[in-house]
Amino acid sequence: MFLLLALYFVAGTTLAGSLIVAALTAGFTTTMPIIYAAVAGFVIAAPVTWMVARKLRG
Repeated sequence: MFLLLALYFVAGTTLAGSLIVAALTAGFTTTMPIIYAAVAGFVIAAPVTWMVARKLRG
């Protein structure tokens, strides 16, 4: 469980940050697209983290 949470925090912030940068680069400079990008990053990170943690556990 600790591995899953640790990976989620790393993957979530990484994906959220990447999507925020992508949104800003695409010209979306208002608040809502940036929030949507951050939330999408954390939502996408959940299944990705689960798959990675399952592979690491063996």
